[in-house]
Amino acid sequence: MDRRVIVMGVSGIGKSSLGEAIGTNLSVPYIDGDQYHPQANVDKMAHGTPLNDDDRAGWLDKLSNLISDHQNQGQSALIGCSALKKSYREKLRQGDPNLLFLFLEGSFEVIRARMRQRDHFFSDDLLVTQFETLEAPGADEAIAVNIDSDFDTVVSRALDSLRPYFT
Repeated sequence: MDRRVIVMGVSGIGKSSLGEAIGTNLSVPYIDGDQYHPQANVDKMAHGTPLNDDDRAGWLDKLSNLISDHQNQGQSALIGCSALKKSYREKLRQGDPNLLFLFLEGSFEVIRARMRQRDHFFSDDLLVTQFETLEAPGADEAIAVNIDSDFDTVVSRALDSLRPYFT
């Protein structure tokens, strides 16, 4: 069965690394939604300025169209996107009413510690704004997986949650 899934959560939570591992295990391509940001957004974030709704609007339109293209072609995909607000998730769902969301959740402290262990341009201040913006989805809107474990355990939990949707 073809299925589109948004791997969502705040910056630095592991959307890309987890999305790639999950995609490999499910034989589904992972697409990093950040690649669809316009250069102005990338520059803004690199300079420590948080994005606002207007900055994200065109980006979300591109991702919604990408989701729609995959649905129309009967192709599965995992797409990394913060999808911090319910309104953003609703916009993405316009591309596919059956779109699934895999919500990666974790504490500020764990994510900040992981970001400091790798080369990530996000500052603590930007991470704070991500948490302030986050409207965590409920169980009726997303499958939640806590990332406060080792990588392999998180991948396993995510796969256990997603496999039924791909059979």
